[in-house]
Amino acid sequence: MCGIVGLYLKDPDLRPRLGQLFAPMLSEMTDRGPDSAGFAIYRDEMAGDAKVTLYDADERFDWDAVAQAIESDLGLTVAVERAATHAILRAKCAPTVLRGWLEKKRPEIRITSSGDKLEIYKEIGLPADVLDRFSVSQMAGSHMIGHTRMATESAVTTEGAHPFNTGDDLCLVHNGSLSNHNALKRWLTRDKGLVFQTENDSEVAAGYLSWRLSEGATLAEALEAAIKDLDGFYTFTVGAKNGFAVLRDPIACKPAVMAETDQWVAMTSEFRALARLPGVKNATVWEPKPATVYSWGSA
Repeated sequence: MCGIVGLYLKDPDLRPRLGQLFAPMLSEMTDRGPDSAGFAIYRDEMAGDAKVTLYDADERFDWDAVAQAIESDLGLTVAVERAATHAILRAKCAPTVLRGWLEKKRPEIRITSSGDKLEIYKEIGLPADVLDRFSVSQMAGSHMIGHTRMATESAVTTEGAHPFNTGDDLCLVHNGSLSNHNALKRWLTRDKGLVFQTENDSEVAAGYLSWRLSEGATLAEALEAAIKDLDGFYTFTVGAKNGFAVLRDPIACKPAVMAETDQWVAMTSEFRALARLPGVKNATVWEPKPATVYSWGSA
């Protein structure tokens, strides 16, 4: 089942309202995924700063101690911002420096995202409760993607909720199932050095795209390659630092609808999630074609 939404703002004047516009979209997908929800937001890029978003089930978790350990080992000044069960750590370095330290020194800590602009938050519970917990309606930014999950073949956990991030500022949500993800995961781990935190096939898809990008592909080119390399049925919505993309598999059995105006472009699993966007009555609305990459921005 599961539900996907994505909103990319072409009009910068709408950016202060991004969360206000996005929250009702994700709530409309509750019937498709009531057990957990997550969202990715692109915002707050600061010159020279990297940030990692981290998760621990204990809201009293000592994130300051983690920041102090990084400062001691790497000689960085690390700022900490808390948000319920999540925290953002910022420092003036490459995102891979923070992520690499955490993967090596504190592998038990869940990294939900790393990059310059990207933040990912996810939790167990109804989408409306997750949105309220992180005050999403007050968030500003350039684009967001989100997912509501119905865990039909695995446990209901925060770690298993989407979106997934495996490379700087790239994230992915997925409705469907991949059939060759275990072999691909072994290859990406053994030969390409990727680190995976869950058993979710969607994280493997994100890792595949991150690898393609590291080889010099654009996001659109990486998704074109995915049509051949990823077996299964799926709808992907992918966020990048300055872009947004959608891909359905060659059969396209999972639902998807898109809409676009001069101010924004959006996608979702069902049209009702688009119904309250400004100007939607005059939007171009279509069903994305199978095996066709749709991208905006510099994706």
